[in-house]
Amino acid sequence: MGDFIINFFTAAPWYIVLIVFVAKVIEVTLTTIRIIIVNRGFKLPGAVVSFVEVLIWVFVASRVVSNISEAPLLGITYALGYGVGVYVGSIVEKKLAFGKVLLHVIIPLESEEVVSSYIRNQEIGLTTIDAKGYNSDKLVLMMYANRKNIEIFKNGILELEPHALIGESDVVTIDGGTVPKKSKFVK
Repeated sequence: MGDFIINFFTAAPWYIVLIVFVAKVIEVTLTTIRIIIVNRGFKLPGAVVSFVEVLIWVFVASRVVSNISEAPLLGITYALGYGVGVYVGSIVEKKLAFGKVLLHVIIPLESEEVVSSYIRNQEIGLTTIDAKGYNSDKLVLMMYANRKNIEIFKNGILELEPHALIGESDVVTIDGGTVPKKSKFVK
């Protein structure tokens, strides 16, 4: 049993195990980012990312598969790298904040002027709709905004109106109207 454990952990050199792990984390991070940016309409950057992603996959997967019977630790490391890559990819994508979102903000009528002014001062087009809430009349504010710094923007609204209800939806394409400037990525 002791020889099995020693062989299990020493069949592949430590640097190969590390390379497999790091390469798989990078590859899956790129995969996560690619899926998200393609779903947001960024086709060309998605194609470039997919080329690099598959290039890494071919070399790493071939190394693991060709040595799996002698070094099963590589398979475990490969799977661990996959899981960590998904996690890291989500964090990186959130930091990059590609695309736009549609915000629906529901506020009491009394807050209309201050909240609307704040939004328009951010140079964001705004549409308002009168609405009936559970206990009172409300106002629905609809706007498209860049995902970059959206949390700061939403916090600004909540500071002005702590009872605001804010819904956020990802947007793939927008045509016409007054919307924030496009991202610098090529679509």
